[in-house]
Amino acid sequence: MNAAPADRRSDRPEQRSGRPPGPDTLFRQVTHRQLPQAVKEFLDDPEVLAVPVPTEGRPDLAVSVELAHRLYGGLRQPHPLDVGILLGGADLPDGLAELARPLARTWATEEELADPAAFRARHDGSLLVVGRYDRLTLDPVRALLMATYRGPRHGLTLLSGRDGASVAWNVAKQYAEPAPGVDAVGLFTDTDRPPRPSGVRVFDDRDFERSDIQAEILGTRWRRVAFQGHGKDDSVNLGEFTICGLNGTAPAVPGLLGPRCAYGLPCYKPEDKLVPLNRVEAVEVVLSACNSGPLADLALYDPKYQLLLNALDGPARTVVSAVSVHDSDRPENVAWMHGALVGADSVDTLNASLAGSHPYPAFMRFGLPGAPDDTPPPPAPADHRPDPLLLTVGARLTAYLASDLLPHNHPLRPRLTKLARKVDLWVARPTHLADQSPEQIRTSLTADLQSLDHAITEQVAADPETELMNYPAHFGDRSSLDPQVREVTCHCGRPAQEFTRRGLLPQVLDTTCAVCMRCGDVTFRIPDAPALLAHAPDAVEQGGVLEVRATVTAARTGPVRLGLFVPSYLREDATAEPATTRLRLTGGRAEDVTFRVRFAPGTAPQAYYFTVFAVQDLAVSTARRHFGVVPRSA
Repeated sequence: MNAAPADRRSDRPEQRSGRPPGPDTLFRQVTHRQLPQAVKEFLDDPEVLAVPVPTEGRPDLAVSVELAHRLYGGLRQPHPLDVGILLGGADLPDGLAELARPLARTWATEEELADPAAFRARHDGSLLVVGRYDRLTLDPVRALLMATYRGPRHGLTLLSGRDGASVAWNVAKQYAEPAPGVDAVGLFTDTDRPPRPSGVRVFDDRDFERSDIQAEILGTRWRRVAFQGHGKDDSVNLGEFTICGLNGTAPAVPGLLGPRCAYGLPCYKPEDKLVPLNRVEAVEVVLSACNSGPLADLALYDPKYQLLLNALDGPARTVVSAVSVHDSDRPENVAWMHGALVGADSVDTLNASLAGSHPYPAFMRFGLPGAPDDTPPPPAPADHRPDPLLLTVGARLTAYLASDLLPHNHPLRPRLTKLARKVDLWVARPTHLADQSPEQIRTSLTADLQSLDHAITEQVAADPETELMNYPAHFGDRSSLDPQVREVTCHCGRPAQEFTRRGLLPQVLDTTCAVCMRCGDVTFRIPDAPALLAHAPDAVEQGGVLEVRATVTAARTGPVRLGLFVPSYLREDATAEPATTRLRLTGGRAEDVTFRVRFAPGTAPQAYYFTVFAVQDLAVSTARRHFGVVPRSA
């Protein structure tokens, strides 16, 4: 920030009462009542005055302001986006709209969002949405996100926070420039062991065992840092270390589901290895975990515990989060590291890398992108036909045996190999079929299938983590995305997208997946396999019974085996009744099957899920449904 003559500062009461502007006074803490006048004076003289931030009643924001003084070294006029829109202006502090006005060239009204398609037709180009988190809901944000995905560069940007003060803080940070020397780039991943390019500090599961990751993260001033691992809305796992979304000063919302700690239980990870996200000193934070930044009406947990909101409360000027599920892995890590070193936009880079896997944007940007001139562009995303059932089964056998899905010693391999030999003879030229009619072949085939389907069902029920159940990831990693996408309805009632990944090799099966922004990847199946949906209440009390209604549509008329399981960490406290069942169903007709899941009185209250699976003709279809266990009512 440029110095100014003393006489220009001396006649301003706000500056007389505070420290002279400098790298330690880029942000000035004010009350809500003082904010409008302080904003007016800052905009009148932005090269001299500090950006006002309302921290009244928010001691956590006051700490974040002090951290930001270590991270940023000056102020600059942000590069404005094309169009801005303010959501819920009446709920935001007076003066915030004026502070945000320079961030967009033109501003539209909230009422125009009643028709998102018409809105985008009238307002082309990059779009900025400013509003409290509770206003960032499926309607209208999903439509805006889809409309800008792969559209104008830097399509959609958001500025938000848990309340008006947090929103104002995130607007204020857009005026800040990183301090000299704040240039560290880091990737912490629990799901990959990527290369370690010069200029990027990479930590993977091996480092988590031998390094103090908490000290590494909190002891560095990062230009950009990415956290990749499994988790929920509230956390990202890095081995025994955990990126934590809890803001202890934020009020809890009665009635909303929370993680274990919301109910007085200890964290599921060592509490001395938690990393509070709002204390990470980073100009940009990337949360590369599924559902790390869900829309407000799709969130699993109380905002008090959400990663995204905790990151926005911290000093980061930019937060990149995943609005839903995604398959980010080695390609995305490599693309992001390369992009981070050359100044590419993280959201554009990650979404472009995933464009061959997902027909939707996986990541959203909170914080203004760089000027277009300063930001590199993202990377550019037959006559004799035997029985169709025979061909279907043959393709599945080839995939299971010729791919590396099943290890060489898998207990199903001998039986699958035996059936594969039969199928090979059955599909040979007619001279090889002289001793069996098509009817005899089908009878023999269906008998083998029923026996093998029973074996698969029992194996999945006994060990849901069996390698066969990894088929969506194994085949999906060796597939390309079919451009045809179908709009469907999730079992939660919200809109979802169903898409297919086409196998690139003969031994790779196509896989069909339905993804909902709230529930994630809810269903998986392979072509001509049963279709499933799972319906259940959103919550069940400790010691209670969860009634599950599974809707199954068989691929063909015949026997279908079904089962239900819960994740490994819940199995000691939950019992499915029945664990498996066999029904004869009519092909193409949806039919309901009922399960009951009983929970022990000591089941820990938190979010869980169950999975219903169906087996027919060697194919396993799954439907996953989230629910919460809550304390017993008095």
